[in-house]
Amino acid sequence: MEANIAIPTDGKETWNGGGGIKPLGASYGKMMMWFFIVSDALTFSGFLAAYGLTRFKFIDSWPIADEVFTHFPFLHGVHAPMYYVALMTFILIVSSVTMVLAVDAGHQMKQKKVAWYMFATIIFGIIFVGSQAWEWKNFISGSYGAVKTTEGRILQFVKDGHQIALSDFVVGERTDQRVQHERQNGLWFEKEGSVSSYSVAQIQDSYKNNSEIQVRSQLIDPATKQKIILSREDGMAQLAKSKMVVEGANLHVNEYGNTIFADFFFFITGFHGFHVLSGIIINIIIFFNVILGTYERRGHYEMVEKVGLYWHFVDLVWVFVFTFFYLV
Repeated sequence: MEANIAIPTDGKETWNGGGGIKPLGASYGKMMMWFFIVSDALTFSGFLAAYGLTRFKFIDSWPIADEVFTHFPFLHGVHAPMYYVALMTFILIVSSVTMVLAVDAGHQMKQKKVAWYMFATIIFGIIFVGSQAWEWKNFISGSYGAVKTTEGRILQFVKDGHQIALSDFVVGERTDQRVQHERQNGLWFEKEGSVSSYSVAQIQDSYKNNSEIQVRSQLIDPATKQKIILSREDGMAQLAKSKMVVEGANLHVNEYGNTIFADFFFFITGFHGFHVLSGIIINIIIFFNVILGTYERRGHYEMVEKVGLYWHFVDLVWVFVFTFFYLV
């Protein structure tokens, strides 16, 4: 025999069409957005904690951010450490301001203002993602070039205490007549990465014939917080162990120093960039709904507020990524 037990609700049900009990005064959709943000924040926290632990472990060979991120659009050859990264951060923060203004305009039921502020947020977001792609391009292609030894260490080259590119001192022709390995001229199932512009022998000979050039190790001097510059003799001894020429950075080699730095850079900034791109796509959808008057007919702009929460979260995460990768 079944018993029907009635649970008194005093005429109120949780999230009953927006007219019932609302935990913390939030609608169902807004509460679910907060759940997502908290879970995603834990994910990013794990990534950044792993980065911090790894950096601490390899602190003596970690690349110096001021020597890695030195590019600025249309200023080729100008040493501008961290300037463009700072500009990217400012752009993303401004986009958060325009999103706040869009939410506020939604509370006032001002359709045109919501549309304009949403449009501005989308534009700033696109500029940020484009800037990240540009930064990736420069990081991958490299600035100077280096040599990797059989011990797995990166050797860079300096003149008068400043790092220089391989093209600034390497002369002569390649003696190894290296040919790019493709599937059609080698093993059918393998394709080789791009061949370096210079051979190890070229670099060794050019270094030997130019007394003004010195070799810089990837190791950092704890006293000066700068990479150690070797004597000419020590430099020649290290160059004798050269295994390959490195130009740029990828998941296997990194001309700036420890390869793990590049791994974390691609993974964490790429993961954050995916979040920003997702936010842009969602903002575009919401923007067109605003233009079509969808939320005017609903009588509220809660969807703008919910996507605003996500956008602010993405901006806040970038502040931590910026701090960990570029400032600390």
